[in-house]
Amino acid sequence: MRTPPFRGLGVAMVTPFTRDGAVDEPRLRALVDWLIESGVDALLPAGSTGEGATLTHEEHRRVMDIVLEQANGRVPVCPGAGSNATHEAVGLAQHARRAGATAILSVTPYYNKPEPEGLLRHYATIAEHADIPIILYNVPSRTGRNYPAEVILRIAHEVPHLVGVKESSGNITQALEILGSRPPGFAVYAGDDIFAAPTMLMGGDGVISVIGNELPEWTAKLTRAALQGDAETARMWHYRLQPLMQANFWETNPAPVKCVLAMLGRIEESLRLPLVPVSERTRERLRALLREMGVLE
Repeated sequence: MRTPPFRGLGVAMVTPFTRDGAVDEPRLRALVDWLIESGVDALLPAGSTGEGATLTHEEHRRVMDIVLEQANGRVPVCPGAGSNATHEAVGLAQHARRAGATAILSVTPYYNKPEPEGLLRHYATIAEHADIPIILYNVPSRTGRNYPAEVILRIAHEVPHLVGVKESSGNITQALEILGSRPPGFAVYAGDDIFAAPTMLMGGDGVISVIGNELPEWTAKLTRAALQGDAETARMWHYRLQPLMQANFWETNPAPVKCVLAMLGRIEESLRLPLVPVSERTRERLRALLREMGVLE
């Protein structure tokens, strides 16, 4: 029987860079410690929010290694290890397994957008050659194709290594369809913070969160309330956090998140081209929002 790799708040970690664009290892280690101390339940580095698409293969593996080493078993680590080339996804997944990852987050192939049969074979091949639990990441806004519930459920039933889905279609009905027909032990994670509370209150297992980078303690409180079925408390934390959930996408993720983390003194506001820091107008709007929320003075 499958076992969910984690329950609760998983953070889709940013990758800190230095001003000259290198991976900022000391700040990455400090971020791991801060997130764990703040009550997060799992760490997911090197995904979309971690700018995994612009990391070299060497950097990608190094980020996995740093987070796993720094976490040191305190929480599960499920790094991004996806690619639109199956052999590259296999290689990243094999490295994650050797490094000690709990599971991997594997995005559906972007750009080439396989048919359902190709998608099934993609994940079956990763499972066969890497032998590590896989969380499927369905994010049509990034990949150009949504895979509906029936496709995800078919793969879940046919590939036992598939232990969960990060559902980022933006369609709550689709998430509920998966929840209603999933195999035993198959985890459903909200892939958008805005859907975290409703997904968990309807039986989901947690959220793979962006806002958890910025306000991990508050987000952990929302998550725990929702998992416990405490709708009133979950609703309170949701509406307290919702303005920043939405602000995180005023410009392309993770630019707003990195701006906020820089304001909080956690990282440099440095991104990899073709992403650039937020505009001055967005920066001032973010600063005003954080003051209104009581996060900045």
